[in-house]
Amino acid sequence: MPVGRTSPVLAILLVLLIGFADGSLEFPRYRRHIRLLVDRVNEFSGPFVGLVMAYRTEAASLESSGEFVPARDVPWIDLYGRRFHVGTICRVPVIWVMSGERRLNAGITVQILLDHFDIWGIVHYGIAGGADDSLSFGDVSIPRFVAFTGSWTWKRFKSADEEESKEELALMKIGAFNIPEKGKNLLSSLEFKPEEFFAVGEEMKKVFWLETFPPWFQLAQKLQDLELDQCVNATYCLPSPPRVVAGLRASTADIFVDNAAYRRFLSEKFNVSTVDEESAAVIMAAMSPGTPAIAIRGVSDMAGGGTAWPSTALNSFASANAFKAAVKFIELIGSCGRIVGGAAGSVEHEDARA
Repeated sequence: MPVGRTSPVLAILLVLLIGFADGSLEFPRYRRHIRLLVDRVNEFSGPFVGLVMAYRTEAASLESSGEFVPARDVPWIDLYGRRFHVGTICRVPVIWVMSGERRLNAGITVQILLDHFDIWGIVHYGIAGGADDSLSFGDVSIPRFVAFTGSWTWKRFKSADEEESKEELALMKIGAFNIPEKGKNLLSSLEFKPEEFFAVGEEMKKVFWLETFPPWFQLAQKLQDLELDQCVNATYCLPSPPRVVAGLRASTADIFVDNAAYRRFLSEKFNVSTVDEESAAVIMAAMSPGTPAIAIRGVSDMAGGGTAWPSTALNSFASANAFKAAVKFIELIGSCGRIVGGAAGSVEHEDARA
């Protein structure tokens, strides 16, 4: 851009900022201006990989890394209260956005990305709790299967024993986790439920396990030799190098798990290794129109499992390792070219018993 001159696109951005701030732009007119910017971005900068994270800490890993190079023409666009940053990572066109926490925010954000921008794949990274002992702090998990484990119905007291043969997925018997010893509990049990999944050109079906887009998952296995950060800060380093592990299972729910008993239940019943609040929503939203998607999660805590490790700065540490893996994956899909042919798969609930 010539020094001392303002590009037409930048001029539009300035008009939007000033006009919308003082109320001189009506909303329909504002939307038309935004549409012009979106069209220009798609035409001259896309197609893009959508990069989605939930927490401020996770976004900070990107911002401080220097890996993201903002576009000079239109570096960002604000839509529905979220800022979509336009640029490149490893010379691959990328739009990154912070969704906010939990499933609803994550699903809405991915839908906005897909509806407005020319997106050919979604990379989701962030932190997660460890649900078993297969992972430790700083490790990065790239799950092959993700399930939403926050949908359940309450069972009548004592009905679990009567109807156990009819269960479809799993029952969590509340009494089994009474402290100090197991016993009866009037809360009875929870019956976990599958999700209703709608895909383009298909009838609605019920699913439980969502499978990461197979070609992307195969490519992600190349990250298992990636060297991750080992030192949490200048004075504390982990005793062994963190690693990237591909092929485990993950659980998503609108629950911050910090409970040893529930952590153990999820691990034993569903064989999950990490728990988070967004991954299943991102994968499912991308699956519906057939967009490839993958989740990359750094372990920041043991989800109530107890540990002797210090917790200071672990979120930033885990975020940085997850972002490092995401950058390498974006580099891989960029060098391999676009892989198309359908998005992540799903496993219907009849075949998804824990």
